Amino acid sequence: MGECHNNSSFSMTQDLPENCPDTFNSSAYDLDYGVPREEIPDTTQGCAFFVATIVIAMVLVCIILVCGIGNCLFIASLARYKKLRNLTNLLIANLAVSDILVAVVCCPFLLDYYVVKQLSWDHGLVLCASINYLRTVSLYVSTNALLAIAVDRYMAIVHPMKPRMKYQTAYSLILGVWIVPIFISIPSAYFASEITYPRISSQSHKTFCAQIWPVDHQLYYRSYFLFIFTLEFAGPVAIMAVCYARILRELWFKSVPGFQTEQIRKRLHRRRRMVVVLILVLAAYVLCWAPYYGFTLVRDFHPTLISRDRNSLVAFYIIECVAMSNGVINTLCFVSVRNTAECMRTVTRLRWKSVKCAAGKTVDEHTSSLRVTEDVECTRLR
Repeated sequence: MGECHNNSSFSMTQDLPENCPDTFNSSAYDLDYGVPREEIPDTTQGCAFFVATIVIAMVLVCIILVCGIGNCLFIASLARYKKLRNLTNLLIANLAVSDILVAVVCCPFLLDYYVVKQLSWDHGLVLCASINYLRTVSLYVSTNALLAIAVDRYMAIVHPMKPRMKYQTAYSLILGVWIVPIFISIPSAYFASEITYPRISSQSHKTFCAQIWPVDHQLYYRSYFLFIFTLEFAGPVAIMAVCYARILRELWFKSVPGFQTEQIRKRLHRRRRMVVVLILVLAAYVLCWAPYYGFTLVRDFHPTLISRDRNSLVAFYIIECVAMSNGVINTLCFVSVRNTAECMRTVTRLRWKSVKCAAGKTVDEHTSSLRVTEDVECTRLR
C-alpha cells in the first residue's frame, strides 16, 4: 500500500511514492525534492512501518490516559487548595491545560488517522486544520510556560530581595504565554491541506492531511521555520539552561549565612526538590524535542539525505512519538511534587467517597445514624 506521507506540522514538502497519482503536479508542489519519481521508495510497506504504528498507538493511548487524567487532577487540586496557588503552579496549570487539549481533543483523531485508518483522514478540512493548529499551539504554550517557570524560579531564588511579581503582571504573563502561540501558529492551519489519492491494493481512496507549502513559498517556509526554531526552541532552552545553572549554584554551592534553623533547612530542601523536578522537565523537553527539530532541519534544508532512505517515514514516526511523549513525562514529574501529590490523592479520595455516598443514598433512603453522618460529610465535600 503506497502512501503519500508527511505528518510534520512544519512540513513544506513531502516524499511521494511512485504509485501516488500524477495529479500532484511538481510545478505546484516540490513533492520529491528533486529525486526522480522511480527512485522514491515506498516506505509504508514492511514490518518497520507496522511496528511504528504500534508504537504510535501505545504513545497516544498513554497521552490520553496520563495527560488527560493526571492534568485534570492537578487543576482540580489547584482549584480546591489555596496553598497551591502560587505563580509557579499557575504557570504549570497553563502547561497542564495545553496538554489536556491535546490529550482530549487531538489524540483521539490522531489515533484514528495513524492507527485505525492508517494515514487516512475522514473528518474534513476544517478539523484537519484545527487539529494541526491546536497541536502547534499546545507545543508553543508548553515551551513558553516552561520558560516563564524558569525565569520565575530564577528571580525568586537568585534575587530574593527583589519584589515578587504582582498578580496583574502575572496574569499579563500568562496571557502572553497563550497569545504568542495563537498568532505564530496560524500558518499551521492556513497551509493545512486534504489530498485524496487511490489505494493500489483496492478500489478505495484515502485522504492525506498535513501542512503543504507551495514550492514558490519555499523561502518563506524556511524563514518561518528558522524563526520558530529560534523563538520556541533554541532561545528558550538557552535561557532556561542559564537560569537553572545560576539556581544550582545558589542552592547547592553557596553557603547560607547565619545559623540554619530547622525551618530554613526545610525550606531549602523544598526549593531543591522543586528545582530538581524542573531541571528534569527541561532535560526531558530537550531530549524529546531536539531529535524532532533536528530531523526537520535536515529534511527541509538537505532533503536528499532523507528522501532516498526507505525507512525515513518510520524514523520520523518514532521521532514524533518521542516528542509527543514529553507531555506524559511533564505530567508525571509535576504530580510527583509532594504537596501536589498529596492534594491530588485527597481530591481523588474525596471524589470517590462522594460518588459512593451518592450511590448509597439512592439505594436506601432509610439510613442508620452512621449513614446520616456519611451523607452530611458528602454534602460538605461537594
